Amino acid sequence: GTQVTVEIHHEDTSPQLFKRHSLGKGSQRLRGHDNKGFQRAEAPRPPGAKDLHAYPWDKSSLKSMPVDLQQFEKLDAYALKVNVKNSVEELVKALLKQARTDLEKVRAIWMWICHHIEYDVVGYHNKSQLSSKPRDVLQMGKSICEGYAELFEHMCSLAGIQCKKLSGHAKGHGYKTGQTFTGDSDHAWNAVYLEGRWHLLDSTWGSGSVDDSFTKFTYRYNEFYFLTHPALFINNHFPDNSNWQLLKPTLTLKEFENNMLHNSNFYTLGLLATHPETPIIQTVNGKASVSVHCRPGTLFMFKLKGTDEHGLMTLKKHGMKLDIYPQKTGSHKLEIFAKPSKAEASDDVYKCVVEYVVECGSVDKDMRFPKDLHQPVGPSWFSERQGFLRPSHREPVLHTNDGRCSLTFTLGKDISVLTSLHGDGSSLAEDMGRRHVLQIHRGNQIELKVHLPHAGSFVLKIYSKKKSDPGNYDYVFNYLIRCLNTEVKWPAFPQSYSKWLQDYEILEPLSGLLPANRNVQFKLKMHGIAKVLVQAEDTHALTQNRGCWEGTCNTSGCREVFVLVHENANHSFYSHVLKYEVETQ
Repeated sequence: GTQVTVEIHHEDTSPQLFKRHSLGKGSQRLRGHDNKGFQRAEAPRPPGAKDLHAYPWDKSSLKSMPVDLQQFEKLDAYALKVNVKNSVEELVKALLKQARTDLEKVRAIWMWICHHIEYDVVGYHNKSQLSSKPRDVLQMGKSICEGYAELFEHMCSLAGIQCKKLSGHAKGHGYKTGQTFTGDSDHAWNAVYLEGRWHLLDSTWGSGSVDDSFTKFTYRYNEFYFLTHPALFINNHFPDNSNWQLLKPTLTLKEFENNMLHNSNFYTLGLLATHPETPIIQTVNGKASVSVHCRPGTLFMFKLKGTDEHGLMTLKKHGMKLDIYPQKTGSHKLEIFAKPSKAEASDDVYKCVVEYVVECGSVDKDMRFPKDLHQPVGPSWFSERQGFLRPSHREPVLHTNDGRCSLTFTLGKDISVLTSLHGDGSSLAEDMGRRHVLQIHRGNQIELKVHLPHAGSFVLKIYSKKKSDPGNYDYVFNYLIRCLNTEVKWPAFPQSYSKWLQDYEILEPLSGLLPANRNVQFKLKMHGIAKVLVQAEDTHALTQNRGCWEGTCNTSGCREVFVLVHENANHSFYSHVLKYEVETQ
């Protein structure tokens, strides 16, 4: 379905024809050399079968040829220091002093342009005053994409390297998700011929970025746009001439418009794919789902209309899964951010890697989440790394009908755990939130028993620290716990004091609120103690039986019941370990 025009020339004339084209004005100069003694580049040949790369991307390399950036370190440093502004020829001569191969020559030119030419935001708004001639661009030290591409092409041709300026549509500044492209092309970039193949690069985007209001340019070097793999370059560059996609098969403009925009951060952070692959998502019954596939060890966050309240994100070993429940109908911008978990300080920020538009037709009011819910939700490789191994519940949400649930983990060495339960609104004060979760330790196993004070949605937050560290507890992860049963009304667990050791266990009574005027049975698992007393109106001693201390106590006439222990038979000193409340009459 493609129209092809074929011209046939006598074999002697065809190189000349192209030659004149590549030299432009003044083709009467010495053949093959210009008067300044540069070896002129051969006429660019159009791309052919051996230039093409398979589409979609095979997830192998970000570049279209093997490049060892460490080997460029010296050359890069040299190129940055070259300071020649009087003529393009002098500049190229200075840059080539340290470059031997064609790849090194292209690299030196690329590095110099990316760090010395800034984007002309004023000129962009007033194009009539603007010259894209290489000499003017060099003198001014700034230009728009057209000038970057022309300077690059001219410097390469002086260095004897085939290079072509390409133009087309780009998903660059001002691009809106899902928009169509009409009319003239709006961006320019280059193709260079190295080691027998054509390669793509964009020195405008390699040099930095412009702010949202398009009034300020910031130098921020971006390696991604140097010899980018064509299957990735097509993500945001669509050339007027489809042969210059260097792809097999080529994409249509419609496909380009509908494809997801993955920016350079997406690939630089080692992300591989997103699902869905279309940028506009419709909710189904008030819900939309997104997932990202990546190499292990990546952390994520998201914002829907600037907040992360209306979603449930879970971290997976190879990426993340996100369910979104917008609480208003209409169009919402969804941004997904990522960062490596073992980042250098300089990279320790979340960068936006992909954007969707979520179109919501109906709202699922039942999927409102508590304010205290922290993303991601549920256990993951990250909580494992913090020492919470073999979780009994791998899902982020726990549903309970009777208002009780129990979770177990195997704990790594030397870990002390802190937990708290958070409800919506002010239904749970912080100190009470801690008392609705009971920790039980058996060897390296920990069980967390949760008793909900009423129906609704709750967040169980889990913190930890090294036992040997004096410092604070660090937040690790959380679960969402849901209960629809309105009959549910569990009292808190008894309050424990510092002498209540981690491996003690309450068998009964588990409720921190005891009935009035009753005989209550006590059964506590404790070791290394001389004596245990339960103090109500009267004091009752518990007796030891197979590792447990047992006995009864009557609750009449008192508001509180304490459990005290006598650690050493020779001392008369007792320590409080537990406190129970008694129901009022």
